[in-house]
Amino acid sequence: ILAYVHFLAILTMVVFISSEAALCRIEWMNEKVVERLARVDAIYGMAAILVLATGIARTIWGVKGSGWYWTNPLLHVKLTLFIIVGLISIFPTITYIRWRRQLRENKSLPSAAEVRKTRRLVMIQAHILVLIPLFAVFLARGFGK
Repeated sequence: ILAYVHFLAILTMVVFISSEAALCRIEWMNEKVVERLARVDAIYGMAAILVLATGIARTIWGVKGSGWYWTNPLLHVKLTLFIIVGLISIFPTITYIRWRRQLRENKSLPSAAEVRKTRRLVMIQAHILVLIPLFAVFLARGFGK
């Protein structure tokens, strides 16, 4: 069950970062997209927290035991990449909240430059996320020990 919840959280995270990447485009930006981006990003953030929590739980209560996982450098690579993605995600999250506030206060949409910058950060996150399962596969197969 723990592995299932972990995988489900990963898939949710991937779906919602993909949704952010699809929505955060200059040509599609309107009032509904601004509101939707904030909601999509919140779900993405909750999924990321669940990925981290279930991943840590798997290292503690998983089949191989915490000693095996925490001494493997590949786990640390995965965690480092995940933390980098988390740190990058702070900026789009703050931006979406600001865009939504500006929209509600004065009906203004974000500038094209802001949208491009934010989309670039979302795409960087998405591309880094793709690497994490590669290290997970190697970790699961005993590499790094």
